[in-house]
Amino acid sequence: MTQLPFPLPPENFMPRRRLWTVSELNEKVRSLLEGALEEVWVEGEISNFRPAQSGHLYFTLKDARSQIRCVCFRDQMRGLKFRPEDGLHVTVRGSLGVYPARGEYQIYVASLEPVGLGALRLAFDQLKERLAKEGLFEPARKQALPAVPRKIGVITSPTGAAIRDILHVLARRFASAHVQIYPVKVQGDGAAREIVEALKYFNQTESVEVLIVARGGGSLEDLWAFNEEMVARAIFGSLIPVITGVGHETDFTIADFVADVRAPTPSAAAEIVIRTRQEFEQQIAEARRRLIRRMQYLLLEWRHQVRDLATHRGFRRSEILIRHRRQQVDEYSVALAQNLRRRLDTLRHRVTSARASVGAFDLRGRARGWRVKLERQSAELRVALDRAMVQKRRRLNLAQMEFTALDLRGRVAKLRRKLERGSSELAVRIDRILVTRHRRWEGCDLKLRERSPYQLLKRGYAIVYDATGKVVRSVDEVAAGDAIGVRLAEGQIEATVRERKSFRRLT
Repeated sequence: MTQLPFPLPPENFMPRRRLWTVSELNEKVRSLLEGALEEVWVEGEISNFRPAQSGHLYFTLKDARSQIRCVCFRDQMRGLKFRPEDGLHVTVRGSLGVYPARGEYQIYVASLEPVGLGALRLAFDQLKERLAKEGLFEPARKQALPAVPRKIGVITSPTGAAIRDILHVLARRFASAHVQIYPVKVQGDGAAREIVEALKYFNQTESVEVLIVARGGGSLEDLWAFNEEMVARAIFGSLIPVITGVGHETDFTIADFVADVRAPTPSAAAEIVIRTRQEFEQQIAEARRRLIRRMQYLLLEWRHQVRDLATHRGFRRSEILIRHRRQQVDEYSVALAQNLRRRLDTLRHRVTSARASVGAFDLRGRARGWRVKLERQSAELRVALDRAMVQKRRRLNLAQMEFTALDLRGRVAKLRRKLERGSSELAVRIDRILVTRHRRWEGCDLKLRERSPYQLLKRGYAIVYDATGKVVRSVDEVAAGDAIGVRLAEGQIEATVRERKSFRRLT
């Protein structure tokens, strides 16, 4: 065994190597960073802004040379009055940590403020720009105020100076106006929601004609309830005209842009609602002047029209126009006659249809007997006519023979005329007899149809038959379990008797 020139150190003094996993190393770095930098303030520009569906915000904070990832969880966003966006220069307060899954260190944001511009002012500008793009500030959609409202709704604090100023102005200008006050908070938590509920109440009850939303002056933070999006949308959706009188003359809120009319102060809002007597008189005088000018213009215009019509060639050709109108009247008369004929044809068709429907009843046999009788009488009349014609011809032939023998042509002509006249009279009498018989037949047919028991069925009555086909007139004629048939206006029902009940006959 070869001996070394120097002694070996003991085994306990040999350096021992520590082997880390990636997760262990990331956890170690995370614990060191979180322990050393629990709170940091970092200024930079937002880029790669990405909101997640969970409500968390992810973005990168950068400067000219470096960048760092940032995470703002949903719970930390409740205090933000503005919405972060790319290119915005902000100051971030938070803690530094490591996301072990990717081995990246990042800032967990606790608060976020814009640099050079207040958070409230930035939120105001962002909301104003977004609502303007949606059209909430368009003048075309604003409603007109009523001329003399008798019912006025006021949404404000019941203890502030604004309500006293409004009531004082209204009492001075129009003491009989009915004022309905809806007390709300005008600043602090829950103020915006109370204002929205007040607007909804007045729109649901429709108890006022115009609304005043007002409060006294204050800072931007004090007036912030009137810059909330929910208040702006509630004013936009109001069916009642809304006047805002928030703060002083230099104060502007989102509600002022959405409202139908913006007043610089609560007192001015009351003055806008109720105008003075002098203003009404001026408006009436101006309307009278406009009406007079309009009537003068119309009279002048109508005078020119009359003059033009008087010189028109149509008046010089009145006779031609009258002839044209007469021809039109003739055409209208022909059209009217044609329409009347079509109407008569339609009525005849309806009568034929009604006659056919009458023939569908069970009284067909009787109607058929009348028809056969009428046809028989018509045949007898035709036979009698033929016989008369034969006799006339025979007499004519004899007369002709006699007249030929005696050369009495004048008498033959006279007899021929007499025969023709008699034939015509006979034909007229036969036609009258036929018409009379036809009318009698139609009258009998109408009486049969009116007195038919089946006409009653159309009014809801029914005819009951027993198993043998006999009409049942009393409950005593059937027993429980018997089969019966019920004849209705349209069709028949087969049924079985389950129970019998007798009713006292009315006298």
